This record gives sequence, structure tokens and C-alpha cells, in this order.
Amino acid sequence: MSIIVIVIIVLAMLLVAGGVRIVPQQRSWVVERMGRYLKTLEPGLNVIIPVLDQVRFRFDLRETPMEVPAQVCITKDNTQVSVDGIMYIQITDAKLAAYGSSNPIMAVVQLAQTAMRSEIGKLHLDESLSSRQILNAAVVSVLDEAGATWGIKVLRYEIKDITPPNEILRAMELQITADRERRATIARSEGERQQQINVSEGQRQQSINVAEGLKQSEILKAEGQSQAIQLVAQATAQAIATIGQAAVQPGGIEALQLQVARDFIAQWGNLAKQSTTVLIPAEMGNVGSFIATALEIIRSRTGDSPNLQPPLMPKNAPR
Repeated sequence: MSIIVIVIIVLAMLLVAGGVRIVPQQRSWVVERMGRYLKTLEPGLNVIIPVLDQVRFRFDLRETPMEVPAQVCITKDNTQVSVDGIMYIQITDAKLAAYGSSNPIMAVVQLAQTAMRSEIGKLHLDESLSSRQILNAAVVSVLDEAGATWGIKVLRYEIKDITPPNEILRAMELQITADRERRATIARSEGERQQQINVSEGQRQQSINVAEGLKQSEILKAEGQSQAIQLVAQATAQAIATIGQAAVQPGGIEALQLQVARDFIAQWGNLAKQSTTVLIPAEMGNVGSFIATALEIIRSRTGDSPNLQPPLMPKNAPR
């Protein structure tokens, strides 16, 4: 009798143990009763009927990274590129994940590859290499829409690598090198152009400065000559005035006549020294007439009325 009781107690304990389920945090279990969906067990202590109820699916509700294998995609300009990536998914509904698809993870990966091939086909090679954010957003949008029926949410998708063929890579390297050389040539030509501009501007400014200096020099020279002429004129006027004042003094006219005659003879004697050709006026034999004319001018200046006679010429005076 005691053995039967013990067996009953053991069976009861097994039944109780089989009916108690402790679900960890961020986990979700799907329970079926006799092959049909019954409920989803939440984290914590849960009770089910042993034998009749059975935990069929266990899902992790945490964010899970998932590798997307590399695949060959064809761009809009018919260039093949190899694209792989990684996506981050999270199961939001355990029931849909259990019954929406036989393998929701594989379905999401396959859809990610299909969406990536479609988006790459819309872009040229250069655009696909520089538009990773656009491609990532487009794939996430497609997976989010489809994953809603599978109880899966795609949080992020990131392209790991886009690899063109080796021929394309070599062509791109040549293009980059040519572009760098072109920019270097342009920069060098711009530098030379700016140098020539600077040199021409310097020469222009130098010419302006030289012209301004010559102008100022000519102005100063002209002013100096003008002042010199004025001083000479003033000195000449003072000399003539002095001579005129001396001429009205007693004996002044006689002295003036003698000085004029001497100056005339001295100048006449020097004519042949200045040039090999000498032009002599017809009246040069009459030296007295020239002297009389000069004295007449002096007389008119001094206001003297006496009759001025030319001085007696020396016997050796030229005729």
C-alpha cells in the first residue's frame, strides 16, 4: 500500500513539474494543445496541462544580427558587383513567427538579397558605390513591410562591402589617377597664371612709378628753368637800370660809348673762331652806324637829349 502511495505521489510530482514552465526574460514560447495553437507564454512562471499542452516553439525576442551572404548584382550600366551585408532583426510576435512562415529567418535573408539586387539595378556603378545609405534604407523599407506578416521587424541593414570586378577596379584606379593628374595640372596652370598676373601688375606699377618720377622730374626741371630765366631777366633788368643811371652822370655817356665800341670789336674778332663759314652784312664797313644805333637806344632809355656821336674807331679796327 505504501508503494502505491509513493508511486502516486511521484506521478503527481511529475505531473506538477510537467505543467510548470518558467520562461526567461526576453523569451517567448508558443504552446499547442493537441496540435493546435493555445497561447504564448510570457516571461515568468506559467502553468500548462501536462500531456495535453506542449511547448512547440521557443523564440528569442532580443535584437539579433544576421549575416546576408555575398551575391552578384548587376548595375544599371550592366556592371557586375558583389554585395554582402548584415541586418539586425527582432521577433515581435511569436505566434506569427511560428505560423507565418516555415523558416522566417531564411525568408528575411532571401528577401534582403532580392531587394538589394533590385535596388542595385536602378543605379549606375558610381552611384551604387556612393549611395550606401540610400540602398540600406530601401532594403529596410521592403523587409519591414514583408516582415510584418512573419512577426519579424528589421531594425537596420548595413552593406558590408561592394566589390566590382578586377577589370573595373583597375579602370577606376586609372580614372582616379588621371583625375588627380588633371587637377594637379589645373592647379599648376592656375598658379602660373596668377604668377604672370602678379608679375605684369608689378611691371605695370613700376612703369607708372617711373612715369610719375619722370613727370615730377620734368616739372621740377621746368620750374627750375623758369625761375632761372626770371632771375636772369631780373638781373639783366637791374644791370640795364644801373647802366642807365650811370649814363646820366657826368662822363657816363663817353664811358658807355667806349664800352660799346670795345664789346663790338671784341665780338667781331671772335666771329671767325666759332665757325669756318662767316656771313658778313654789307654795312659792316660802317661800324660807327651800329654803335650810333646802340647809343640811340641807350639815349631813349635814359632820356638824355645830347647828340651822341659814335666814338672814334681805332686805326686797326676792321672795315
